[in-house]
Amino acid sequence: MALVSADSRIAELLGELHQLIKQTQEERSRSEHNLVNIQKTHERMQTENKISPYYRTKLRGLYTTAKADAEAECNILRKALDKIAEIKSLLEERRIAAKIAGLYNDSEPPRKTMRRGVLMTLLQQSAMTLPLWIGKPGEKPPPLCGAIPAASDYVAKPGDKVAARVKAVDGDEQWILAEVVSYSHATNKYEVDDIDEEGKERHTLSRRRIIPLPQWKANPETDPEALFQKDQLVLALYPQTTCFYRALIHGPPTRPQDDYSVLFEDTSYADGYSPPLNVAQRYVVTCKETKKNRGRLSEEPRRPAQEDRSPHRSSPPQRSGLCGPAPNLLGLILAREVGLCKGGPGISVLQSCTPVM
Repeated sequence: MALVSADSRIAELLGELHQLIKQTQEERSRSEHNLVNIQKTHERMQTENKISPYYRTKLRGLYTTAKADAEAECNILRKALDKIAEIKSLLEERRIAAKIAGLYNDSEPPRKTMRRGVLMTLLQQSAMTLPLWIGKPGEKPPPLCGAIPAASDYVAKPGDKVAARVKAVDGDEQWILAEVVSYSHATNKYEVDDIDEEGKERHTLSRRRIIPLPQWKANPETDPEALFQKDQLVLALYPQTTCFYRALIHGPPTRPQDDYSVLFEDTSYADGYSPPLNVAQRYVVTCKETKKNRGRLSEEPRRPAQEDRSPHRSSPPQRSGLCGPAPNLLGLILAREVGLCKGGPGISVLQSCTPVM
């Protein structure tokens, strides 16, 4: 019944969204005439090479009308964005309900049968469709917008994606992309599923081992303070994997649709960093520090030398998370991606991490 109710509400919201889109177009068409009048008035003023009281009064009225028209269109667009957000929320609730009930439709098979290429495509789509925060004039970006962390009392909801610090069978630790299953207020612990191993392994983790992912993209043009800045230490999802590794921000986004450029820590390079790689805002989060590493991490990061960033080198970043630099991580990522990091062959090349309590 819950799934049927959600479908009915989604259909209703889609109808309302359609009407709002029509209203937006009508409002834009209505204001077009006024904008044309403004342009023609300026052309006449240039032709006559003077600004008479008549033109001043006329332009003041035209611009007042244009401002009101723009605000009306903006209000309609905000309502449309709210409808889209509600639709996405209902779709996510329906997916979670289907997951709990063990029901999957043809377009959303269980991840345990999902091919890696499909999973990577879905992660890219999730990053691309992350909504852009558009605040009102003077309004500051909220928590979980870009680089702004969650509030101290924030609790991630079921279905939310997070970076989770988990321990493998051999005791090694790493930050993985995971999905929240539940949160216990009694124990202050989360249950999360590895995004890459749904139905195979579930982790119970304290809040300190969870970092919520951004829920909005920050706009570099209007809210640059909500972005990580150059040389800042972060955890970033290594391309084509489901693991987070330590990296330095090489360059923040310059446009809303741009990604971060990051330098992953990698001991296979002479300067200790990989060439710049692009990572979406969705998958870049604050790098927490342990007491053991706080002094080292607080030092001014050493900038990689330009001449060492060969584009022909493609070895993966070194394993770190919160535990500091590790040996070259080619073995780690290969092990992770083929399922060897559960204690199988090749694990001896991995460096153990200091657990976060």
